[in-house]
Amino acid sequence: MALFNRRFVLGLGLGSLCAARFTPVAASETATGTHGLSVYGDLKYPADFHHFDYANVNAPKGGLFSTIPTARLNNQSYYTFNSLNAFILKGEGACGMELTFATLMARAGDEPDAMYGQAAKSVQISPDKLTYRFTLRPEARFHDGSKLTAHDAAFSLTTLKEKGHPLVITQMRDLVKGEALDDATLVVIFAEKRARDVPLYVAVLPIFSKAYYATRPFDESTLDIPLGSGPYKVGRFEANRYIEYDRVKDWWGADLPSSRGHFNFDTVRFEFYRDRDVAFEGFTGKNYLYREEFTSRIWATRYDFPAVKDGRVKREVLPDESPAGAQGWFMNTRRKQFRDPRVREAVICAFDFEWTNKTIMYGAYARTISPFQNSDMVATGLPSPDELKLLEPFRGKVADEVFGEPFVPPVSDGSGQDRALLRKASQLLTDAGLVVKDGKRRLPDGDVFKIEFLLDEPSFQPHHAPFLKNLGTLGIEATLRLVDAVQYRARVEDFDFDMTTERPSISATPGDSMRPIFSSQAAATKGSYNLAGIADPVIDALIEKILAADTRAELTTACRAFDRVFRAGRYWVSHWYRSTHPLAYWDIFDHPKILPRYQIENYVTNVGERILWWYDAAKAAKLEQAK
Repeated sequence: MALFNRRFVLGLGLGSLCAARFTPVAASETATGTHGLSVYGDLKYPADFHHFDYANVNAPKGGLFSTIPTARLNNQSYYTFNSLNAFILKGEGACGMELTFATLMARAGDEPDAMYGQAAKSVQISPDKLTYRFTLRPEARFHDGSKLTAHDAAFSLTTLKEKGHPLVITQMRDLVKGEALDDATLVVIFAEKRARDVPLYVAVLPIFSKAYYATRPFDESTLDIPLGSGPYKVGRFEANRYIEYDRVKDWWGADLPSSRGHFNFDTVRFEFYRDRDVAFEGFTGKNYLYREEFTSRIWATRYDFPAVKDGRVKREVLPDESPAGAQGWFMNTRRKQFRDPRVREAVICAFDFEWTNKTIMYGAYARTISPFQNSDMVATGLPSPDELKLLEPFRGKVADEVFGEPFVPPVSDGSGQDRALLRKASQLLTDAGLVVKDGKRRLPDGDVFKIEFLLDEPSFQPHHAPFLKNLGTLGIEATLRLVDAVQYRARVEDFDFDMTTERPSISATPGDSMRPIFSSQAAATKGSYNLAGIADPVIDALIEKILAADTRAELTTACRAFDRVFRAGRYWVSHWYRSTHPLAYWDIFDHPKILPRYQIENYVTNVGERILWWYDAAKAAKLEQAK
């Protein structure tokens, strides 16, 4: 399930799983079925495993975990919510709603894409890999005690494919149908040339109650609490301010191997702030208890308040070995001013990353050059022979540089106004037919070249200021428009912007989630993640090559070939990344000593690896005495 993570503002002042017929997804196929799924059939855990290695099965249950949203799914917002339906386009869905629904399977945090049974105890896969027969657990229940059956699962798949968020619909396009043979048997049929990871995507979609929605419309924004089946249920909430999720203490799935040691807090609470500086003050005042710090200025200068000095607030830095995502300013090529790649490169040259990193972000970041950043899928040097095999059919249809060194953003002199780069930008604009007249850069049709940057995060304004200044030096009329979260989402979903900042996440095993970010189909789909409006048949073809990869080595090669073509398109002004997660929390928690590599940023729930943490009553009592 494609997800945006709040790390798109990593430098403020300081990730899914598609292909032709192949042999990818099964492991431990026996007469009783398969206990787990993965893209390439590589499962770490056997059928009789007791729990994930990283989980503490003795973790105590209890206490409150509170934080601010750090990831958003579908229609969710970091800053507000007005609906408890987080799976459609309408409204602003509440972060965390995914915790209230069971799924067929649950992901393992120490494997790139593997998952094991939750509502489904096993799955049988046909020889042609097009039919998956899930056997559901008889103990699975909704929160009202009613039985969760294959009929509910089939209803959920059909409903999401027809009425879900456009991103969900896009990723379900290779699902032909889901049908229940009886209460325990769900048959899912996929298209003949299905995407490689669609079965895995389907397996982690929420299961809704068919009976509940028999008298209610699914595709409406509402604050009515839906009937769930997951480890948590909606508790107290106040729209736009906070929402709590209460642990279901008799949850039917609590003792499953994929659940042991998870979901330890009695209450998970999300607080919503419209301003990150105000949110930081809320943390210092103990209005919430856990904070991942995305603002390097704050991390470097403001964690000196009394609770940090006396040890009541702990700071910790966790490593991040997952792909860092395609963070950057995306240029909307649907707009006439961005249709020429020379113009887009000129805009790239006007951003001085080195000055921004040094002056605003305390030198904490490295430049992002690829959507696969922080992985071995990044293209480097000349294309390998295997990459050339994929690229040669497109010679003449792509820039010649695709067959040489991949494009890398220019390195400035760090002055904030590198004259050599600005001269290069000016020449690129002139070559594209954009001349300066009366002090204004003019498009070929005579209109003034204007760029409006759309923003919903006040703390990000300092990063825009020097960029806008350099664009002004080039004669471009560049402005910044700060809007509220609701207006921002509406405009982005309608593609009503010139440039905006986002960070679509790429999983460790890229697959069908590439389509809603990069495909021509997504470029024309309202609400998709293809903000740049990329509509390139070569990009589409290489996505299909990624989806068709039969081995992880082939996948890496296809991703590198794709990377070369994408970067040659100059679709974004890339930002920055770091390979760590700075955390701060009030010292009432504990967590496993070794946290899973692929769950530090979890693209299934907004809680991520914190589902493995627990409340420490002794620490809490000590903290209370220290007041």
